[in-house]
Formats: sequence, C-alpha cells, structure tokens
Amino acid sequence: MTVDPLRKTLGALLRLPYEQLAAWLYGRLGEEFPGVRLTHSAVLRHIAPGGSRVVELAAAAGMTKQSMAYLVEQLHELGYLLTEADPDDGRAKRVRLTERGEALYARALQLSAQAEAQLAQVLGAEDAGELRRILERLNREWRPLD
Repeated sequence: MTVDPLRKTLGALLRLPYEQLAAWLYGRLGEEFPGVRLTHSAVLRHIAPGGSRVVELAAAAGMTKQSMAYLVEQLHELGYLLTEADPDDGRAKRVRLTERGEALYARALQLSAQAEAQLAQVLGAEDAGELRRILERLNREWRPLD
C-alpha cells in the first residue's frame, strides 16, 4: 500500500482550519478579556443560556468533571462565571455567565462573524455560503460510523 503524504485525512481537513480560527479568536479574546484562553472554549461553547451543571458541561465537552470544574473555577475567579444553587436540585450547583461573561460571549460571536466574513473574501461569498450549508448539514445529520 502506498501512502500519499500530501493527502490530508478528513479529520485534518476539518481540524486544521478550526485550530487556526480558534487560536486567532481566543488570542483576540485574551487581549480584550484578561485571562481568557483557548481551553476555556470547552465551557463557553457548551454553557446553556440559563446556566449548566458542571457535570453537563463536562459531558458535552467530552472531558472529566474534575477538568471541567477546574476551567469553571478559573472563569469564576476571573469574573466571567457565577456559581449558584441549582433550582431543580438543592444539592447541585449551576454555573452561568455573569454580565462580564455575557460580554465575553457576545464578543466571541462578533469575532466569529468577522472570521466568517474574511472566509467569504478568501473563498468568495457563494463558496463560503456553500461551506456553511455543508457544515450545518454535517452537524445535523452525520454521526461517527460504527
């Protein structure tokens, strides 16, 4: 079997642009929101509007509860998250974004839109739109194969 070292796997084709986008986005966020790092994306991309339990965040991010609790504690200490009693279970805690955390989240969305506009300049509006449609469909319909 001959392996073509120039042919990228599907995973690499999906991962490399994401890694570049994430590094740029969290680099910018870190400049504007002190202490925020790429690792905090595991919290920010999964937190529900009304807040989430740490165990829910960990499951959504595919990480241990302890690792997620560490990230949550960092964001809490930086003033981006608030921890409160879970109204559905008095023994559990929920975390939610503070006003400062909401500003961080909103800025992340703005930067993401800015990156998408830049992508449209590189690919052209039609191809960028098609890429978005394909990725949205992929996220809706495709699951890992057995």
